[in-house]
Amino acid sequence: MAVLSVRLYGDPILRKVAEPVRTVTPEIKQIIQDMVETMWHQVGVGLAAPQVGISLRLLVMDDGKRSARALINPEIVERKGSVRDEEGCLSLPGIFADVDRSKSVRVSAEDEEGRPISFEAHGFQAKVIQHEIDHLDGVLFIDRLSPIARDRIKKRIQKEGFPKATASHAFAL
Repeated sequence: MAVLSVRLYGDPILRKVAEPVRTVTPEIKQIIQDMVETMWHQVGVGLAAPQVGISLRLLVMDDGKRSARALINPEIVERKGSVRDEEGCLSLPGIFADVDRSKSVRVSAEDEEGRPISFEAHGFQAKVIQHEIDHLDGVLFIDRLSPIARDRIKKRIQKEGFPKATASHAFAL
């Protein structure tokens, strides 16, 4: 396994809509393993392929049971409720803000063997899935903020670079 470089805000691949994975090949399985290794190395709880420079509809996430799961070509097919909670992002290190998300989501995808799966995710897991699927669509969490809040963050990054992350914030996704 290899630790991949995480692309930072400003990299054009983060704004591109990712291509579907056509077939689960040994190369795709290796990408999944490398993404999991990268996610753990970065102390993240989710990672989308575009964040490591791969424009494919593929994400990995902490499954909440001390291991990871991969979702290939994930889609949210149903949303329920609403919650506002703090988010961060490995591609925007040290930046955190409150984001509105669905409280629960029903997801259809393929697992790492290419088998169709469907499940409901709630709370933190739902937030991670929504955040990572946004990456697959070229959307960053700061795009979900008010224009004023988003502009403040962009100006701060342009002026000062990325701040140092602190332990008092949410996990980076």
